[in-house]
Amino acid sequence: MLLYDSLTRQKVELPPPPGPIRMYVCGPTVYQRIHIGNARPYIVFLWMKRWLEEQGYDVKLVENITDINDKIYAAAAHRKMGSAELAAQATRWYIEDTDDLGLGRPDVEPLATETIPEIVALIEELVERGFAYESSGDVYYRVGAFPDYGRLSGADPDEMVAQEPSDLKEDPRDFALWKANKAHEDTSWDSPWGLGRPGWHIECSAMAEKCFGPEFELHGGGLDLRFPHHENEIAQSQGAGRPFAHMWAHNGMLQLDQEKMSKSLGNIVSLREVLDAYGPGAILVYFLGAHWRSPIDYSDVVMEQARSQFRGFAEALLSPPQSRPSATWDAFAATLDDDFNTPEALAILHEWAASGQSSLLGRALRLFGIVSGPPRVPPDEVRRLVEERHEARMAGDFETADRLRQEIESLGWRVKDELVGPVVFPRT
Repeated sequence: MLLYDSLTRQKVELPPPPGPIRMYVCGPTVYQRIHIGNARPYIVFLWMKRWLEEQGYDVKLVENITDINDKIYAAAAHRKMGSAELAAQATRWYIEDTDDLGLGRPDVEPLATETIPEIVALIEELVERGFAYESSGDVYYRVGAFPDYGRLSGADPDEMVAQEPSDLKEDPRDFALWKANKAHEDTSWDSPWGLGRPGWHIECSAMAEKCFGPEFELHGGGLDLRFPHHENEIAQSQGAGRPFAHMWAHNGMLQLDQEKMSKSLGNIVSLREVLDAYGPGAILVYFLGAHWRSPIDYSDVVMEQARSQFRGFAEALLSPPQSRPSATWDAFAATLDDDFNTPEALAILHEWAASGQSSLLGRALRLFGIVSGPPRVPPDEVRRLVEERHEARMAGDFETADRLRQEIESLGWRVKDELVGPVVFPRT
């Protein structure tokens, strides 16, 4: 399988099965319900895990939850509640909402609050190696001490501005590893530098190492994390002598009218809202339609189109099988083995639906979590009503046929008239 590596800026061949393939993906910072854009890395990397396992790989997926962060303190103060309470509540929202996508969960979902000893130990190593220094209870990373800084993102260290301005830094480019406790912060942890809490970037370096050890195959996340978050992770972990991630995968961002969806811009649509309005099947079909590295536009029109496609697939699964020529499973596999090209895979799904290849279609839809298990079989009563309605239509009694259609729908099923005869499928 070939996958585009953000570090080398080319497609890289993964090691042959069974690997292993260990994947660390940056998850959400939990202070409100996640938006539909936050769902993209969750979906994309679970899909990759499913496909790699389908191809015989041994895969372990870790996706962290950031429950210590400046944004959590600010949101908690706005809500007039404790930051730990808000983080716990938002974590529950995140798990509930992503559970409803029906894809299952990552193998491990570490919390920053459960990784404090490992974070402190990693910072101590960086201080001992001369890559970090203490200043009035804060600890900062020396960007100038790491010659490869900027290799992932292309950022020029000589042209960088301060990531977080502070008079406590030796160099404006340096970034915080540990932050001394402030008056407005209601949580803190002990450390060699006094009470405080970790910076955002060091949390992921420590959580990845806790789960995988000093190196692993793939680090993923949204494109907006490439700089400074992922650049800083590399500097921290490699500065401490760890090889860290072999390759990097960054999914494209979700856009509203060409503007990136983000909490800071206030232009978000929550995953919960989209689930309630369109359902998980439409969401998954929607994300299939764009290459994982490309930006993807969001609108009600696009979601209606995705829902229509989802319903079309559901109907095709229950249509009588046919034997018209169509793409093979190997052709489908080739699209995913070439940088996980889901738009081309989606085109093959439509081809299978149109040509009556319900077995291949069902296998692929189950792979992407769009359907689960075998198709539902209508009960005897529904099948009897469908047959009576068909006979009424053939006799030209459309009033009776319409009444029977309403009865069928009241029992939770729909009927569609095809050339091969009536096809019945669940309403939902």
